[in-house]
Amino acid sequence: MGPAEVPALRRIGALLRDEGQPFPLDEMRRLLDGHGIELCVLEDGAPPPEDLDLVMAMGGDGTVLRALDLCPEAPVLAINYGTVGFLTAGDRSDLDRILGRLVAGDYILSERLALTCRYPGGDVRAVNEVLVRSSNRLVFIDVFVDGSKIRTICGDGVVVGTPTGSTGFLLATGAPIVTPEVRCLVLDGINEYNFTSRSLILRPEARVRLHVSPETREREVLLTADGRRMGELTPGDDVEIGSSERTARLIYFEPSYFFHNLISKLSW
Repeated sequence: MGPAEVPALRRIGALLRDEGQPFPLDEMRRLLDGHGIELCVLEDGAPPPEDLDLVMAMGGDGTVLRALDLCPEAPVLAINYGTVGFLTAGDRSDLDRILGRLVAGDYILSERLALTCRYPGGDVRAVNEVLVRSSNRLVFIDVFVDGSKIRTICGDGVVVGTPTGSTGFLLATGAPIVTPEVRCLVLDGINEYNFTSRSLILRPEARVRLHVSPETREREVLLTADGRRMGELTPGDDVEIGSSERTARLIYFEPSYFFHNLISKLSW
């Protein structure tokens, strides 16, 4: 993370929260037009333009993750139109100031570790976490790290996350909060049937394999990535997870943004 090398902004995409609330797009266009910057509204399911210099995610953390998935090559500036909005850089009331600092290049670019996941249905990239979990009954997941089996987790499932994801789903498991600059993987069980279980912090180069053990009797073992349902797994299936070569890039305006958000959003 550090001061941005200011690019010449020519085309900015805007991804809007699903709920359809009013967004000040005309106001934004007027300001950006004055600096020779085009604003393009993005649609889920439609391929985005290839020449976007930046994407503005106008919503909550779900919108931010959608933007990072839709436009993995572009940095994302998140403006909170949701409830918590931990990943956001500012609220809608600060829009004029945010856009002014953006066009002036007065911002910080935070490079975040992301995950790559290979499963029987294909490959997926995740910024927060990958979950293998049941919908009802206990599952047994054999956990391998760099080819060696380290344990079997019995519970509702397993989560492998990033420092970014440590303030998301991992927070509910009791895993530690990890600052974004740290490069690591976080592995934890979900509602484990074991009072001595603990989170595991792994080096970023580690390769994790989650094997759905034949002991599992649950018919619906689900694989999700950043909250997206990727498909169902059956006993004997493997899920391989590691660090992605492509980072996720988020824009902020203050060096202390992470701790500010911990205090203001999560009452830390």
